Amino acid sequence: MDILVDKDLAGITVREYLTRRLGYSSAMIKKLKFSEGGILVNGSFVTVRYEMKEGDVLTLGVEDRESDVSPYTIPVDIPIEVIYEDEYITAVNKPAGMPAHPSHGHRDDTVSNALAYRYRGKNYVFRPVNRLDRDTSGCMLTSNTRDASYKMYRAMTEGKIKKTYLAVADGVMAEGEGVWDSPIGRSPTSIITRRVDCEGKPSVTRYRVIASESEKSLLLVAPETGRTHQIRVHAAHAGHPLTGDDLYGTASPLIGRQALHCAATAFPHPQTGETVTVTAPLPDDMKELIAGIFPGFDPEYALKEEKV
Repeated sequence: MDILVDKDLAGITVREYLTRRLGYSSAMIKKLKFSEGGILVNGSFVTVRYEMKEGDVLTLGVEDRESDVSPYTIPVDIPIEVIYEDEYITAVNKPAGMPAHPSHGHRDDTVSNALAYRYRGKNYVFRPVNRLDRDTSGCMLTSNTRDASYKMYRAMTEGKIKKTYLAVADGVMAEGEGVWDSPIGRSPTSIITRRVDCEGKPSVTRYRVIASESEKSLLLVAPETGRTHQIRVHAAHAGHPLTGDDLYGTASPLIGRQALHCAATAFPHPQTGETVTVTAPLPDDMKELIAGIFPGFDPEYALKEEKV
C-alpha cells in the first residue's frame, strides 16, 4: 500500500501516522516493522521515528504474499450467500452445519474453503472477524486485507462491532429487556463446552424478549463480549437453554440445531470509518420454527422495529 505524503502529513513521524491516522496498535506496528518490506519511504527502509516530508511515498507491506496462504485452505466450489462485499470486507450468511474454518473431519466444507474458491487466483488469506458455531447461522464477517484485519480486530476489542441475534429459548420469559452478566470459562472436563465460572472472563449479553408462547420465548440478543458459546451458555445458566441446543440443553424435534441466527451486524468500515450494517435473512428452519410456535408473528418486522 502506497501513501503519497501531502502537506497535511508532512512533519509527522511514521509512528504517528500509523497510530493516529490508521489506528494501528503497537502490536500491529511491531508486526509490520519486522515483516519484509514492511515500512519503506521512497523505496528505502526507515524506522517508525522517521519524520515524513511532503512528496515522500510511504509504502506499507500489507499485501498478502503466496507464503501467507494457508496450505490447509483448499478452494472448493461450495454455494454460500454473500451479503456484503468490497475490497476490504466480505460478509456471508453462513448456513447452519457449515464450520467457519477447516478442522479434523472438516477439511473441505467450510466458509474458508468457499471463500478461497471465490477468490481463487489471488493470494487469499482467510481472516474471520467473528466466528459462528458450526450450527449457528447468519452474518459472518471476514477481512480481505491485512490492513483491514488489523482495524477490524481493534474495532472488535473496543466493542465497536455490534451483533444482533434472533433466538428461540425454552420456557416462558417475561417480555421486556434484561442483561446476563456472568463470567464464562472452560469446563474442567471438556475442551468444547464452556460454563459460567467466577474465575472466567467477563461476559455480558443483552437480550429482549419479544414474544412468549407455548413454553417458548423469542429473543433478540446482543452480546457485548465475544466468548465462545456465550449466548448459549448464558441462556442455559438463566434456566432457558436455546431450543434444540443438545450441548447446553436438549435436542428438539422442532429444529435440528440450536435456534440461533445472527441476523444483523454493524461495524465501522476499515477504510472510511463509516458504519456499515449487514443483515442476513432467516433460514427456512428458523422461519418454520417461529411460524409454528408464534403463528402470525413476523420476525423480519420485529428485527427492524425492536431494539435490544
